Amino acid sequence: MSDIFSFNGAEGTGWSQPSPISGDAISTVPISLRRADLPRWPRASEPELVRHYTWLSQRNFGIDTGFYPLGSCTMKHNPRVNERIVQLPGIDRVHPLQPEHQIQGLLSIFFEMQEMLEVCSGMDQVTLQPVAGAQGEFAAIRCIQEYHKDNGQSHRNKVIVPDSAHGTNPASAAMCGYEIIEIPSSPNGFLDLDALREAVGEDTAAMMITNPSTLGVFEPEISEAADIVHSAGGQMYYDGANFNAILGKTNPGLMGFDAVHYNLHKTFSQPHGGGGPGSGPIGVREHLADYVPSPVADREEAEDGGATGDGYRYFWRTPDKTIGKVQQWHGNAGAVVRAWAFYRRYGRELELMSEHAVLNANYLRHRILNPESDVREKIPAMPVDGATVDFVKHEFTLSMSPLKEAVGVSGKDVAKRLLDYGYMSPTLYFPMIVPECLMIEPTETESIEVMDKFAEDFLAILSEDPSIVTTAPHTTDVRRVDEVQAARNLVLRHPCEK
Repeated sequence: MSDIFSFNGAEGTGWSQPSPISGDAISTVPISLRRADLPRWPRASEPELVRHYTWLSQRNFGIDTGFYPLGSCTMKHNPRVNERIVQLPGIDRVHPLQPEHQIQGLLSIFFEMQEMLEVCSGMDQVTLQPVAGAQGEFAAIRCIQEYHKDNGQSHRNKVIVPDSAHGTNPASAAMCGYEIIEIPSSPNGFLDLDALREAVGEDTAAMMITNPSTLGVFEPEISEAADIVHSAGGQMYYDGANFNAILGKTNPGLMGFDAVHYNLHKTFSQPHGGGGPGSGPIGVREHLADYVPSPVADREEAEDGGATGDGYRYFWRTPDKTIGKVQQWHGNAGAVVRAWAFYRRYGRELELMSEHAVLNANYLRHRILNPESDVREKIPAMPVDGATVDFVKHEFTLSMSPLKEAVGVSGKDVAKRLLDYGYMSPTLYFPMIVPECLMIEPTETESIEVMDKFAEDFLAILSEDPSIVTTAPHTTDVRRVDEVQAARNLVLRHPCEK
């Protein structure tokens, strides 16, 4: 397939080609602002344009292409019924400034989604306004910051973060002006309570932590950690990136958390990647409810029975002490509706999602780390992660350090070789506390056949000639590049641009 800019048919022709500007219109444009040459828009027919975009789609890897075991980012199948629902009249193409009486159906979905998230997280108030997980983190920490300020506790200027935390945690807190205190994990990979006790004090504003952790293990002493932070006057913040591992089994409220963000696009399915679109709502306990970003969906009894027929009138409400908006509208409506459709499909059996996600992760982990495997005989010291556990939650980590020491094959090499086998690579080199780390998350939507094949291929790569693995990938359109050179010599323009 040649470059789309090579399609230059007759002027003014092609799919959605702008009509030529008349002479009268051109005369109104100052000479200094007129083009010397016609813009190089491609003039392609519809078949040519369709083939171009189909070709582009084949040059990229996505969840619709194959297995995408990206740990922490939870890349899973997005049910097509969600797409049908989000395109229904009254949901599709709704303008964010439309009056409330015209969007009662969409408002009722927002309200129900807030209630559902409150129930499954143990929180008292949810706002759907943030449109990314990191934006949700920032919003929740800002709520905590304003809460301390109103209580005469502005001197609390430190946020505690474990060394296994997502990188956005310390970044979000730092954006709020907080000093970051990092605490190490214990030798078994869990939160070190002794280190936490030493870190808390009168200047502690909050602790940010995800549970299960990025190692894929559940923190067994999380309630005690919450007691330690609360006894010092701090607040507990729950990073909801791994929420799909516990949904329906426990919740952040029971663990002692005061605020949480959710990744709707990860937990409840929604196409994401490349910076969006996402949705990162936050939930808080009652003492923080007045501070959440506005607006929130609310309802009251309607005298006329309500436009949605449920007896209520829905409206946007601004909390009394809101921190304001963290983006210009009321939230990513498309993502909210897709997530709403996903959870409505499960209904009261939503915990099945978590059960299957955890089952798949443990099954795949066992298949790869089977002690009777020939590969394990060749590399007997291949560790799992920092934690000596027999059971993980929704994801697990592998260290390729023994392989690198034995034959010179790194985690990066294995990740790139997986591309030749038709898989997206797992998350690479995160969490950073695991050397030569690969973090794998199969999600609940993959079949046992897919996981068996992945395990077989993964083990086959570990037995291949190192010269093949270290020069991979061999079958992709773009081969291994000099990443340092690419970063230092950025090409930000298309070759056709002048």
